Amino acid sequence: MPAFTATAPGKIILLGEHAVVYGQPALAVPVRNVRARAIVHAETGQKAATIHLLAPEIDLDATYDTLEPENPLRLAIAGVLNELGISRTPACSIRIQSTIPMASGLGSSAAVSVAVIRALAGFLGHPLSREKVSALAFEVEKIHHGTPSGIDNTVVTFDKPVFFSKDDDLQILSIGKPFTFVIGDTGIPSATAHTVASVRRDYQAEQQRYEDLFSSIGSLVLKAQDAIQEGKSEVLGLLMDENHAFLKEMGVSISKLDQLVEAAKKTGALGAKLSGGGGGGNMIALVSPDQADMVAKSLEKAGAVKTIISHIEPS
Repeated sequence: MPAFTATAPGKIILLGEHAVVYGQPALAVPVRNVRARAIVHAETGQKAATIHLLAPEIDLDATYDTLEPENPLRLAIAGVLNELGISRTPACSIRIQSTIPMASGLGSSAAVSVAVIRALAGFLGHPLSREKVSALAFEVEKIHHGTPSGIDNTVVTFDKPVFFSKDDDLQILSIGKPFTFVIGDTGIPSATAHTVASVRRDYQAEQQRYEDLFSSIGSLVLKAQDAIQEGKSEVLGLLMDENHAFLKEMGVSISKLDQLVEAAKKTGALGAKLSGGGGGGNMIALVSPDQADMVAKSLEKAGAVKTIISHIEPS
Protein backbone atom coordinates (compact mmCIF):
# COMPACT_ATOMS: atom_id res chain seq x y z
CA MET A 1 0.00 0.00 0.00
CA PRO A 2 1.36 3.47 -0.81
CA ALA A 3 2.21 5.91 1.96
CA PHE A 4 -0.35 8.62 2.71
CA THR A 5 0.39 12.08 4.11
CA ALA A 6 -2.00 14.67 5.54
CA THR A 7 -1.39 18.07 7.11
CA ALA A 8 -3.43 20.58 9.09
CA PRO A 9 -2.73 24.23 10.00
CA GLY A 10 -2.59 25.98 13.32
CA LYS A 11 -5.21 28.55 14.26
CA ILE A 12 -5.84 31.71 16.23
CA ILE A 13 -9.08 32.93 17.72
CA LEU A 14 -9.60 36.56 16.78
CA LEU A 15 -12.45 37.24 19.18
CA GLY A 16 -14.85 35.25 21.32
CA GLU A 17 -12.85 32.69 23.27
CA HIS A 18 -14.52 31.32 26.43
CA ALA A 19 -17.83 33.02 25.59
CA VAL A 20 -18.10 30.60 22.63
CA VAL A 21 -18.38 27.70 25.09
CA TYR A 22 -21.61 29.30 26.37
CA GLY A 23 -23.33 29.70 23.01
CA GLN A 24 -21.88 33.03 21.87
CA PRO A 25 -20.22 33.32 18.45
CA ALA A 26 -16.48 33.53 17.85
CA LEU A 27 -14.14 34.31 14.95
CA ALA A 28 -11.10 32.19 14.14
CA VAL A 29 -8.64 31.93 11.27
CA PRO A 30 -6.06 29.34 10.24
CA VAL A 31 -2.35 29.98 10.70
CA ARG A 32 -0.90 28.21 7.69
CA ASN A 33 2.80 28.88 8.31
CA VAL A 34 2.76 26.37 11.18
CA ARG A 35 1.39 22.86 10.55
CA ALA A 36 0.96 19.35 11.88
CA ARG A 37 1.77 16.46 9.56
CA ALA A 38 0.99 12.74 9.75
CA ILE A 39 2.58 10.19 7.41
CA VAL A 40 1.27 6.63 7.29
CA HIS A 41 3.49 3.88 5.84
CA ALA A 42 2.80 0.17 5.38
CA GLU A 43 5.07 -1.93 7.63
CA THR A 44 6.30 -5.09 5.96
CA GLY A 45 7.25 -7.97 8.20
CA GLN A 46 4.90 -6.89 10.99
CA LYS A 47 1.80 -8.81 12.01
CA ALA A 48 -1.54 -7.42 10.84
CA ALA A 49 -3.28 -4.85 13.04
CA THR A 50 0.04 -3.48 14.35
CA ILE A 51 -0.03 0.33 14.29
CA HIS A 52 3.31 1.85 15.25
CA LEU A 53 3.21 5.49 16.39
CA LEU A 54 6.24 7.76 16.19
CA ALA A 55 6.20 11.36 17.45
CA PRO A 56 9.82 12.36 18.17
CA GLU A 57 8.89 15.82 19.47
CA ILE A 58 7.07 14.27 22.44
CA ASP A 59 9.38 11.22 22.69
CA LEU A 60 6.61 8.84 21.64
CA ASP A 61 7.56 5.47 20.15
CA ALA A 62 4.79 2.99 20.89
CA THR A 63 2.16 0.77 19.36
CA TYR A 64 -1.53 1.60 19.30
CA ASP A 65 -2.48 -1.27 21.60
CA THR A 66 -0.06 -0.17 24.35
CA LEU A 67 -1.48 3.37 24.63
CA GLU A 68 -3.84 4.20 27.48
CA PRO A 69 -7.54 4.14 26.49
CA GLU A 70 -7.82 7.92 27.00
CA ASN A 71 -4.67 8.75 25.02
CA PRO A 72 -5.67 11.35 22.39
CA LEU A 73 -3.79 9.62 19.56
CA ARG A 74 -5.41 6.30 20.41
CA LEU A 75 -8.82 7.98 20.40
CA ALA A 76 -8.16 9.60 17.01
CA ILE A 77 -7.18 6.25 15.51
CA ALA A 78 -10.07 4.42 17.17
CA GLY A 79 -12.47 7.02 15.80
CA VAL A 80 -11.30 6.31 12.24
CA LEU A 81 -11.47 2.53 12.67
CA ASN A 82 -14.94 2.68 14.19
CA GLU A 83 -16.20 5.05 11.49
CA LEU A 84 -14.90 2.77 8.73
CA GLY A 85 -15.96 -0.43 10.47
CA ILE A 86 -12.41 -1.80 10.38
CA SER A 87 -11.26 -4.06 13.21
CA ARG A 88 -8.00 -5.28 11.71
CA THR A 89 -5.76 -2.89 9.79
CA PRO A 90 -2.74 -3.67 7.64
CA ALA A 91 0.45 -3.27 9.66
CA CYS A 92 1.51 0.36 9.42
CA SER A 93 3.40 3.18 11.08
CA ILE A 94 2.17 6.72 11.72
CA ARG A 95 4.85 9.39 12.02
CA ILE A 96 3.67 12.69 13.48
CA GLN A 97 5.53 15.98 13.06
CA SER A 98 4.45 19.47 14.00
CA THR A 99 5.77 23.01 13.90
CA ILE A 100 2.83 24.27 15.98
CA PRO A 101 3.89 25.18 19.53
CA MET A 102 2.10 22.98 22.05
CA ALA A 103 -0.16 24.34 24.81
CA SER A 104 -0.06 27.82 23.32
CA GLY A 105 -3.56 28.46 21.95
CA LEU A 106 -2.55 27.76 18.35
CA GLY A 107 -4.63 24.60 17.97
CA SER A 108 -1.81 22.06 18.18
CA SER A 109 -3.96 19.25 19.55
CA ALA A 110 -6.71 19.75 16.97
CA ALA A 111 -4.23 19.95 14.10
CA VAL A 112 -2.48 16.72 15.13
CA SER A 113 -5.83 14.93 15.45
CA VAL A 114 -7.03 16.17 12.05
CA ALA A 115 -3.76 15.19 10.35
CA VAL A 116 -3.77 11.70 11.89
CA ILE A 117 -7.46 11.10 11.10
CA ARG A 118 -7.05 12.20 7.48
CA ALA A 119 -3.82 10.32 6.90
CA LEU A 120 -5.05 7.02 8.36
CA ALA A 121 -8.41 7.15 6.57
CA GLY A 122 -6.64 7.95 3.31
CA PHE A 123 -4.12 5.13 3.82
CA LEU A 124 -7.00 2.70 4.39
CA GLY A 125 -8.58 3.82 1.12
CA HIS A 126 -11.57 5.60 2.61
CA PRO A 127 -11.00 9.39 2.79
CA LEU A 128 -13.49 11.08 5.08
CA SER A 129 -15.48 14.25 4.50
CA ARG A 130 -14.36 17.43 6.23
CA GLU A 131 -17.50 17.31 8.36
CA LYS A 132 -16.68 13.79 9.57
CA VAL A 133 -13.01 14.61 10.17
CA SER A 134 -14.04 17.61 12.26
CA ALA A 135 -16.55 15.57 14.24
CA LEU A 136 -13.98 12.87 15.04
CA ALA A 137 -11.38 15.49 16.01
CA PHE A 138 -13.94 17.15 18.29
CA GLU A 139 -14.29 13.92 20.27
CA VAL A 140 -10.53 13.95 20.83
CA GLU A 141 -10.63 17.63 21.82
CA LYS A 142 -12.88 16.67 24.74
CA ILE A 143 -9.92 14.81 26.23
CA HIS A 144 -7.60 17.77 25.77
CA HIS A 145 -9.94 20.57 26.83
CA GLY A 146 -12.79 19.13 28.89
CA THR A 147 -15.75 21.04 27.45
CA PRO A 148 -14.49 22.51 24.16
CA SER A 149 -16.69 24.60 21.92
CA GLY A 150 -15.63 22.87 18.72
CA ILE A 151 -14.06 25.96 17.17
CA ASP A 152 -10.49 24.59 17.06
CA ASN A 153 -11.27 21.38 15.18
CA THR A 154 -13.61 23.31 12.84
CA VAL A 155 -11.18 26.01 11.67
CA VAL A 156 -8.29 23.54 11.49
CA THR A 157 -10.27 20.98 9.47
CA PHE A 158 -11.81 23.43 7.01
CA ASP A 159 -8.65 25.59 6.82
CA LYS A 160 -10.81 28.69 6.34
CA PRO A 161 -11.61 31.79 8.42
CA VAL A 162 -14.82 30.97 10.27
CA PHE A 163 -17.67 32.63 12.11
CA PHE A 164 -18.46 29.91 14.61
CA SER A 165 -21.34 29.23 16.96
CA LYS A 166 -21.78 25.74 18.35
CA ASP A 167 -25.57 26.09 18.01
CA ASP A 168 -25.53 27.12 14.32
CA ASP A 169 -24.24 25.83 11.01
CA LEU A 170 -20.69 26.69 10.05
CA GLN A 171 -20.21 30.03 8.30
CA ILE A 172 -17.06 30.72 6.29
CA LEU A 173 -15.94 34.24 7.15
CA SER A 174 -15.76 36.65 4.21
CA ILE A 175 -12.56 38.72 4.21
CA GLY A 176 -12.90 42.25 2.81
CA LYS A 177 -9.18 42.96 2.51
CA PRO A 178 -5.90 41.38 3.68
CA PHE A 179 -5.18 41.56 7.42
CA THR A 180 -1.81 41.01 9.09
CA PHE A 181 -1.31 39.65 12.59
CA VAL A 182 1.75 39.19 14.77
CA ILE A 183 1.49 36.30 17.21
CA GLY A 184 3.57 36.51 20.39
CA ASP A 185 4.27 33.41 22.49
CA THR A 186 4.67 33.98 26.22
CA GLY A 187 6.54 30.69 26.57
CA ILE A 188 4.16 29.79 29.40
CA PRO A 189 2.09 26.65 28.70
CA SER A 190 -1.63 27.32 28.47
CA ALA A 191 -3.73 24.49 29.89
CA THR A 192 -7.03 25.19 28.15
CA ALA A 193 -8.87 22.53 30.11
CA HIS A 194 -7.80 24.31 33.32
CA THR A 195 -8.87 27.80 32.24
CA VAL A 196 -12.16 26.52 30.80
CA ALA A 197 -12.88 24.73 34.09
CA SER A 198 -11.91 27.84 36.08
CA VAL A 199 -14.28 30.03 34.07
CA ARG A 200 -17.04 27.45 34.55
CA ARG A 201 -16.57 27.53 38.32
CA ASP A 202 -16.72 31.32 38.33
CA TYR A 203 -19.76 31.25 36.04
CA GLN A 204 -21.57 28.92 38.43
CA ALA A 205 -20.73 31.21 41.36
CA GLU A 206 -21.68 34.47 39.59
CA GLN A 207 -23.94 33.41 36.77
CA GLN A 208 -25.50 36.76 35.92
CA ARG A 209 -22.16 38.59 35.89
CA TYR A 210 -20.68 36.04 33.52
CA GLU A 211 -23.77 35.94 31.33
CA ASP A 212 -23.33 39.69 30.90
CA LEU A 213 -19.62 39.27 30.07
CA PHE A 214 -20.33 36.54 27.53
CA SER A 215 -23.10 38.58 25.94
CA SER A 216 -20.84 41.62 25.69
CA ILE A 217 -18.15 39.54 24.00
CA GLY A 218 -20.73 38.09 21.62
CA SER A 219 -21.73 41.63 20.61
CA LEU A 220 -18.09 42.45 19.87
CA VAL A 221 -17.83 39.37 17.67
CA LEU A 222 -20.79 40.45 15.55
CA LYS A 223 -19.27 43.90 15.09
CA ALA A 224 -15.90 42.34 14.27
CA GLN A 225 -17.51 40.13 11.64
CA ASP A 226 -18.79 43.25 9.91
CA ALA A 227 -15.41 44.99 10.25
CA ILE A 228 -13.59 42.04 8.66
CA GLN A 229 -16.06 41.74 5.83
CA GLU A 230 -15.78 45.47 5.15
CA GLY A 231 -11.99 45.56 5.53
CA LYS A 232 -12.04 48.03 8.44
CA SER A 233 -8.76 47.35 10.25
CA GLU A 234 -9.03 50.21 12.73
CA VAL A 235 -12.48 49.10 13.87
CA LEU A 236 -11.34 45.50 14.23
CA GLY A 237 -8.35 46.61 16.31
CA LEU A 238 -10.53 48.54 18.77
CA LEU A 239 -12.84 45.54 19.13
CA MET A 240 -9.85 43.31 19.88
CA ASP A 241 -8.77 45.72 22.62
CA GLU A 242 -12.25 45.59 24.14
CA ASN A 243 -12.29 41.81 23.99
CA HIS A 244 -8.98 41.64 25.85
CA ALA A 245 -10.36 43.89 28.56
CA PHE A 246 -13.30 41.50 29.05
CA LEU A 247 -10.94 38.51 29.19
CA LYS A 248 -8.89 40.29 31.84
CA GLU A 249 -12.08 40.89 33.81
CA MET A 250 -12.82 37.20 33.44
CA GLY A 251 -9.46 36.41 35.04
CA VAL A 252 -7.90 34.40 32.21
CA SER A 253 -5.15 36.84 31.28
CA ILE A 254 -1.82 36.97 33.10
CA SER A 255 0.76 39.72 33.51
CA LYS A 256 3.01 38.34 30.74
CA LEU A 257 0.14 38.41 28.25
CA ASP A 258 -0.79 41.93 29.33
CA GLN A 259 2.83 43.06 28.95
CA LEU A 260 3.01 41.74 25.40
CA VAL A 261 -0.34 43.31 24.53
CA GLU A 262 0.88 46.65 25.87
CA ALA A 263 4.21 46.35 24.02
CA ALA A 264 2.39 45.74 20.75
CA LYS A 265 0.09 48.69 21.29
CA LYS A 266 2.98 51.00 22.12
CA THR A 267 4.68 49.97 18.88
CA GLY A 268 1.67 50.94 16.82
CA ALA A 269 -0.50 47.82 16.66
CA LEU A 270 -4.10 48.60 15.77
CA GLY A 271 -5.32 46.20 18.44
CA ALA A 272 -4.04 43.34 20.58
CA LYS A 273 -5.39 40.63 22.86
CA LEU A 274 -4.71 37.20 24.23
CA SER A 275 -5.82 34.39 21.93
CA GLY A 276 -7.06 31.04 23.17
CA GLY A 277 -7.64 29.80 26.69
CA GLY A 278 -5.34 32.27 28.43
CA GLY A 279 -3.25 31.61 31.52
CA GLY A 280 -0.23 31.70 29.19
CA GLY A 281 0.09 30.77 25.56
CA ASN A 282 -0.16 33.40 22.85
CA MET A 283 -1.37 36.90 22.20
CA ILE A 284 -2.12 38.42 18.81
CA ALA A 285 -1.67 41.91 17.46
CA LEU A 286 -3.37 43.36 14.39
CA VAL A 287 -0.86 45.45 12.45
CA SER A 288 -0.39 47.16 9.13
CA PRO A 289 1.94 45.06 6.91
CA ASP A 290 4.78 47.58 7.19
CA GLN A 291 4.61 47.41 11.00
CA ALA A 292 4.80 43.64 11.31
CA ASP A 293 8.57 43.25 11.70
CA MET A 294 8.80 46.18 14.11
CA VAL A 295 5.97 44.85 16.31
CA ALA A 296 7.51 41.35 16.26
CA LYS A 297 10.84 42.77 17.48
CA SER A 298 9.05 44.78 20.15
CA LEU A 299 7.30 41.65 21.41
CA GLU A 300 10.56 39.73 21.54
CA LYS A 301 12.15 42.58 23.47
CA ALA A 302 9.20 42.49 25.88
CA GLY A 303 9.74 38.78 26.53
CA ALA A 304 8.00 36.80 23.78
CA VAL A 305 9.92 33.57 23.22
CA LYS A 306 8.72 33.35 19.63
CA THR A 307 6.79 35.46 17.16
CA ILE A 308 4.90 34.50 14.01
CA ILE A 309 3.66 36.87 11.33
CA SER A 310 0.44 35.61 9.79
CA HIS A 311 -1.89 36.94 7.09
CA ILE A 312 -5.49 36.35 6.16
CA GLU A 313 -6.46 37.05 2.59
CA PRO A 314 -9.74 37.49 0.73
CA SER A 315 -10.74 34.12 -0.74
